[in-house]
Amino acid sequence: MKRLVVAEKNIAARKIADILSGGDFRRETLGKVPTYHFEKDGDDWAVMGLKGHIVGWDYPRRLRSWSRIDPQELIQSKPIKKTTERGIMSALQVLAYGVEEVIVATDFDREGELIGVEALEIIREVSPDVPVRRARFSSLTAPDVLRAFEEPEELNHNLARSAETRQFVDLAWGATLTRVVSTAARQLWNDYLSIGRVQSPTLALIVAREEEVTSFVPEKFWKIRATFEKTDRSFVGDHKKGRFWNQDEAEAAMVRLEGADEAAVTEFEVDRRRERPPAPFNTTSFLGQASQMGMTAFRAMRVAEDLYNKGYISYPRTDNTVYPRSLPLQAILGALESSSLGEEANWVSRNRRRTPTRGKKETTDHPPIHPVAAATRSKLRGDNWKVYELIVRRFLATLSPDSILQTKKATLEVGTETFVARGLTSVERGWRYPYPYRPVKEVILPDLVQGDRVRVLQVEMAEGETQPPARYTQGRLIQKMEGEGLGTKATRHEAIQKLYHRRYIQGEPIKPTPSGKTLITALQDHVPPITQSEMTALLEEEMDLVARGEKTMEEVLSESKEMLSEAVRSLQAHEEEIGQDIQEALREQRTLGTCLECGSHLVIKRSRWGNTFVGCEGYPKCKVTFNLPKRGAVEPSGTVCEVCGVPTVRVTNRRKVEEKCINEECEIFLAENRIGICPSCGGNLLQRSARGGKRFVGCTGYPDCTVTFPLPQRGLVTPLPEACEVCGSPRVRIYAGRRPWTTCINFDCPTNEKAKARAQVAKGS
Repeated sequence: MKRLVVAEKNIAARKIADILSGGDFRRETLGKVPTYHFEKDGDDWAVMGLKGHIVGWDYPRRLRSWSRIDPQELIQSKPIKKTTERGIMSALQVLAYGVEEVIVATDFDREGELIGVEALEIIREVSPDVPVRRARFSSLTAPDVLRAFEEPEELNHNLARSAETRQFVDLAWGATLTRVVSTAARQLWNDYLSIGRVQSPTLALIVAREEEVTSFVPEKFWKIRATFEKTDRSFVGDHKKGRFWNQDEAEAAMVRLEGADEAAVTEFEVDRRRERPPAPFNTTSFLGQASQMGMTAFRAMRVAEDLYNKGYISYPRTDNTVYPRSLPLQAILGALESSSLGEEANWVSRNRRRTPTRGKKETTDHPPIHPVAAATRSKLRGDNWKVYELIVRRFLATLSPDSILQTKKATLEVGTETFVARGLTSVERGWRYPYPYRPVKEVILPDLVQGDRVRVLQVEMAEGETQPPARYTQGRLIQKMEGEGLGTKATRHEAIQKLYHRRYIQGEPIKPTPSGKTLITALQDHVPPITQSEMTALLEEEMDLVARGEKTMEEVLSESKEMLSEAVRSLQAHEEEIGQDIQEALREQRTLGTCLECGSHLVIKRSRWGNTFVGCEGYPKCKVTFNLPKRGAVEPSGTVCEVCGVPTVRVTNRRKVEEKCINEECEIFLAENRIGICPSCGGNLLQRSARGGKRFVGCTGYPDCTVTFPLPQRGLVTPLPEACEVCGSPRVRIYAGRRPWTTCINFDCPTNEKAKARAQVAKGS
């Protein structure tokens, strides 16, 4: 029998072939597509990986004109299916000839099921009646994959239809709303304003939180703290009242405390508190913890998917927080003892709790995220090790004993005033030993006895003020989106990434950019439902009904069209006002300040290649221009450089916010960006970024001087005071990896040739 296995990606196909064949398979290519072949029990097997979706949906060419096509016509039109990966489709058709059984082995979720159905439709164009089975697994490990192929299931067409429904709905909402709003604001081509069914309500959450932060009026309070001492051990206590909202009242208490040198202990309590380990990771809680570690949700998910495909962790897209009884917890623990976290795994094996912790959500699609194979720091590096270690440690924590803390509380009287001192120490680390991401902030309080007299060393009054609510981190935002019914576990991080890509949000914690705020404000003023979660959440529920077979795709698409049609009518009724609001705000957002040459405005512009720069509105009479930083979100700062007077910009790159001068002739700019002196013309050599983001060194004498030098794409580059004694080019020190190194930036310099030769000799030996 000739069998064909279809996997979602090439890396998964190779892994499956390796497991099913026991390592005895051969690799062939069809065009440029790798395929894997072997014989087993007298049958011929072929395994092929796709590239996710190999077909997609789009509107016919006649509907692509934004100005000539009525949005209502677009809403009612049916998209057409287009092949996006022709090479893979051709290879699939070649393998389909004479095939007697197809086994779909894509990821088991809605998207994976749809990808499998799409592949099956292509196969059946060649072999119409070929039977199909579904291999369902949660990890690319030998036991899981072999079991899945021994116990195949039926393809779940309801799941596939649910995913296809989402494709149709998202395409219609995104294309239609983006066209209407962008046309109204005259923001076309590269500057179009992207609107999405999930993106817009998510952006509205961020804007609402920012308004809470900026409109927050702090309220002053005063706190009184005393430092006590017993047998040479000092400790602090706070006034029992906590915060004084009236300064006079706090000062009156301080007057009563003047001269106090002794306090009486009226109560002393010692207790123990048990803290259970955290629940197993599902997608939302995993991304939340990764966000706290400084990793973007999008990056964390990409790394987790890579670890899954390489067979190190279970499937990372899951809502489940309860381990199924069939999961071999002890076997996984045993395997982890050979990893770089073997000491912790061995400790958990010896001290394991009776039953692992469990969360509130229990599903049957996939288990919680957990490790399935051992790895070492030398095998997985960078973010791959960071994510793997986090998942392993969380798994170990869920099997560990409780953490036990000792709490102490002392009540002390200083004259007529009462103070409370608290202590907290760790008695048994328990689950915190393998999971150090939630450390205990210990506060030492000596043992006291009721009736003790202790010295008063100091009494202080401090002024404070209430703080605004915290801005969302990516992890917190994903949790909020889940609570609001926005998106799914598989799409939330992608929606956030799109908001960053469109420069509607910036930084971490997240702040909306002026264009993000403007867009949401204009929509909320005129078409509030587009920015609210209710409509999006309702459609999510409808798609869940399709997945369960309780509603048809056609019914949901019909309801979606009605909602979208009503939203578009509201937009068109206020099209002029929305366009004016957005245009005015964008004009303000792009204006940096005044041109020192002609007095016109300096504004942020976009070149024909899509790059942004600063130019004068007086062009072509005034040709003043400035380059902008290529990395990070850039916005006007509202200030000018104290040295040269040119307007500055504020650059936000992840958690870092900097104010930068953009005048390449300014000493401040040169101090930050100068690498050295050009050996050809004597001009300044500056660190620059190409259109693709690659770093290089270029001369300020361009275009008269075309001297350039490449730079390593990672690490901090700092200039050295002395030039290369051989070629005269600048020498730099590069901090990347464990050991920094020094080099001449001229790759043709003989000193670099010697370095290359030494490296080749060392490699040969």
